[in-house]
Amino acid sequence: MILEIVTPEQTLFSGTVESVSVPGISGQFQMLDNHAPVVSLLVKGAVKIFGKVELDETVASLFTKEDGTTNFHITGGVIEMKDNKAIVLAD
Repeated sequence: MILEIVTPEQTLFSGTVESVSVPGISGQFQMLDNHAPVVSLLVKGAVKIFGKVELDETVASLFTKEDGTTNFHITGGVIEMKDNKAIVLAD
């Protein structure tokens, strides 16, 4: 699946991943390849990216790696999953 993480300032990540786990308003949930379409509000927490992630040097310091995942901490936002592409609009 394709994942994009976008902030008001810039696109921080765009690439192919195995899956992504996000902090939804009803709890953490994960999306895999060919997931059903979803739009959800996000709350404070970590966007966890599973799979090999290659980050641009200019944004790499915004991400952390732990337990085999690459994480990006958000204070809130929205996620849309459609046509095997997930877009995280992060605060």
